[in-house]
Amino acid sequence: MTLLALGINHKTAPVNIREKVAFAPDKMEGALQDLLNSTAVNEAAIVSTCNRTELYVGLNDDDTNSIVSWLGDYHQLSHDELSPYVYTHLDTGAVQHILRVASGLDSLVLGEPQILGQLKDAYHTASHAGTIGQQLNRLFQHTFSVAKQVRTDTAIGSSPVSVAFAAVSLARQIFSDLSQHTALLIGAGETIELVARHLYEQQVPKIIVANRTVERAQLLASQFSGGEAIALADMPAHLREADIIISSTASQLPILGKGTVESALKARKHRPMFMVDIAVPRDIETEVGKLSDIYLYTVDDLHEVIEEGQKSREQAAEQAEEIIENQVEHYMGWLRSLEAVDSSRSFREQIEAVRDEAVQCAHRQLNAGKDPEYVVNELARIMTNKFLHQPTVQMNRAAFDGREELLEAARELFDLKDIDN
Repeated sequence: MTLLALGINHKTAPVNIREKVAFAPDKMEGALQDLLNSTAVNEAAIVSTCNRTELYVGLNDDDTNSIVSWLGDYHQLSHDELSPYVYTHLDTGAVQHILRVASGLDSLVLGEPQILGQLKDAYHTASHAGTIGQQLNRLFQHTFSVAKQVRTDTAIGSSPVSVAFAAVSLARQIFSDLSQHTALLIGAGETIELVARHLYEQQVPKIIVANRTVERAQLLASQFSGGEAIALADMPAHLREADIIISSTASQLPILGKGTVESALKARKHRPMFMVDIAVPRDIETEVGKLSDIYLYTVDDLHEVIEEGQKSREQAAEQAEEIIENQVEHYMGWLRSLEAVDSSRSFREQIEAVRDEAVQCAHRQLNAGKDPEYVVNELARIMTNKFLHQPTVQMNRAAFDGREELLEAARELFDLKDIDN
């Protein structure tokens, strides 16, 4: 069976193409079963995210065009529309690709961890659909193990490479243990949502979301235990609670001024406040940064942190590639061992047939009154001759043809020692 990884991603296709080949979660099982029914595929799993759609399949042959055609037909795209953006990896290349994907080495953000969860979801969906067989099951289990090893043995995910991650990393530098602090998030867009998730992972016990539209703030805050939603107008009354303030809105004017912050500091008895203004134009007045006990950072400060983090992850990625190279060979070795299992089974069946025939012959001789010692010796002679006949013929033929490599293999296989003449 040929192992194939086929797909498109953020590197090969623009978003208008990626969105056309995305699989809706509620349609995934049906798509998997259709793939097996419509092509020469034995096993299949599909990964579909905003940045990639990939098919991992076991093929009876190496006809990748049939899979490209199926993908196009399923999404009602012509071959010419789809094929320029498709990449394919076979066997060893397919194993290396999925290991790199799971480890975050093929992601838009180097080392991001979300893709591993998405691969696990794809595996569970395919398992439920009944489209995972022995080889893909082993491949996905091996992939999850390798991704964990990469996370454990390298710093691929520890350095900040996004604005949200960098903001939370700076907060940890100021407060060390975030589990004892309250965060106030101003805005409810995508960046603030990512900030909230990073803070929640750091066990921040209370996250207050302030937004112009309270309903949007409630939608975000409700995702986290200890989450609370307020209107922007109510923010001054809650500011004194916050140790961490991170703001990212689309306002054209500052939302948080020096006077409001001064009042909050007095109420806090000048306990320090950490602030990150991600917005452009800025949400927090510049003068706020001049106040004592205020640590104010802007998006430009974060970019320096991100650049350092990117360099750190690139170094870690080199270590990850070495791990993956070794683990690809580990899986391919297991795959090759399957062929040995089939060969061993066939050899055993052949030998057992010879044994059964010789034993039946011995029983007939005993029943006919032959001497038991003679029967035993004859049984041993017959079995020895039959076991040795075909290997001996093949080794003689190999010697005649000059096939020294086959003779060396026979010596290793049968553990033959050189005999000194």
